[in-house]
Amino acid sequence: MKQMYYSNDPCVLLINSHLVWCPKRRRKMGGGRRTTRLEELIRETAPELACEMVAPEMMPDHLHLVVSATPHWVPNHIVGWFKGKTSHIVRQEFPFLQRMPSWWTRSYFCSTAGHVSADTIRRYSEAQRTRG
Repeated sequence: MKQMYYSNDPCVLLINSHLVWCPKRRRKMGGGRRTTRLEELIRETAPELACEMVAPEMMPDHLHLVVSATPHWVPNHIVGWFKGKTSHIVRQEFPFLQRMPSWWTRSYFCSTAGHVSADTIRRYSEAQRTRG
């Protein structure tokens, strides 16, 4: 997957961010339908934020997300938007999650990914599944 550079009149940019967050108390996100729905919601939300999904990776107890974003959104707003929208919709669709005061923790990890190819990021993300 070739990454596209963002450009407007005075500049050209490539801003990759590696984002990680987890559910409250590191609970398992559950497999199957819930994880599939979560990934669908993240893919639907990305265009609203003018982000390109480079490598979404759902782990049993956390989520890795590498996005290529425009400078209009700072990382904490991107994470907040993803967490807020996914929590709201998933908790409506899976009523047993409504018992929890919130689905996601307030914390998250963000790191710039620099100028790394999408394939390198994807390989790193896939390698996270095999770690013990």
